[in-house]
Amino acid sequence: MARGFGPKFAVACVVNPHPFGLVNIHVLPAGPIPTNAYLLTEPGLGEAVLIDAPDGIWEEAKPILENEKCRLKELWITHGHWDHTQGGARVVRESGARVRAHKADRKLIETPEVMSAFLEPGMKLEPVTIDSFLEPGERLSALGTTAEVRHVPGHCPGNVLFYFSSAGAAFVGDALFCGSIGRTDLPGGDFPTLERSIRTQIYTLPDETTVYSGHGPETSVGDEKAANPYVRPSD
Repeated sequence: MARGFGPKFAVACVVNPHPFGLVNIHVLPAGPIPTNAYLLTEPGLGEAVLIDAPDGIWEEAKPILENEKCRLKELWITHGHWDHTQGGARVVRESGARVRAHKADRKLIETPEVMSAFLEPGMKLEPVTIDSFLEPGERLSALGTTAEVRHVPGHCPGNVLFYFSSAGAAFVGDALFCGSIGRTDLPGGDFPTLERSIRTQIYTLPDETTVYSGHGPETSVGDEKAANPYVRPSD
């Protein structure tokens, strides 16, 4: 199934994508903890961007890239937790994509062995080299449009979101979920910080903005402001 969001974007399942406008959003859950990767393709330009890289994501993304005749130009990482980066090294080897992430998560991404205490026995992580550090307020040019970077720490120090105003779409990592929020009991997590991030960086987006999270289904800014039991809008 697929649903259109404005003149530029569409959301499409991996099996049966339905393009709407120029840019397609392929939602690709992967990895041992089902983690949403988002493959954004623009067949007219032959370009693609991948947001997050759980384990096994290259096997999911490659046939889509081939079918739509797109080259993966960049990998954007919302935050450095292993379930969002485990497949990143292979993605870079296979595609040559440049990697963008926030500097606060550099240690997690480039020396992932620091997360070994949180892995199952025998699970391996490969480092991913960051080519460019993301800055709050930065506007990334890609796929014939732009994405605004917003810093949303609290779940992880370097968690960022990517907001495409032309599509009314925000890719928020693990900061906010449908009816929930990211956990704050891991190293670097802090509930007051996450609460502030959600209120000032996510709830300030237009209510109709579709929120694409790191796990689970999509939601909207308006729905979370109205019903999320963990973070209420500021008075």
